[in-house]
Amino acid sequence: MKTATLPPLRVAPELRQAAESVLREGETLSSFMEQSLRDEVNRRHMQAEFIARGLAAREDAKRTGGYFTVNESLAGLDAILAKHKPDAQ
Repeated sequence: MKTATLPPLRVAPELRQAAESVLREGETLSSFMEQSLRDEVNRRHMQAEFIARGLAAREDAKRTGGYFTVNESLAGLDAILAKHKPDAQ
């Protein structure tokens, strides 16, 4: 697969120094920047999908009239938390 380059990125010296200060052993600034870009692209895809699901749920609720009260929603979340909470002993 052929690779492509990104435009050069001009940043304040403080930002470059901050980025270099968090590099892991063997990690380069270029690899850090590439991973950061991949992570942000992924986050934005997930955010767009989340919003799309929310809008679809809203439309479904409007269509069916199936709404939940605040107490019903909180009870459902409490049940999920209780199921995943380790036993307190």
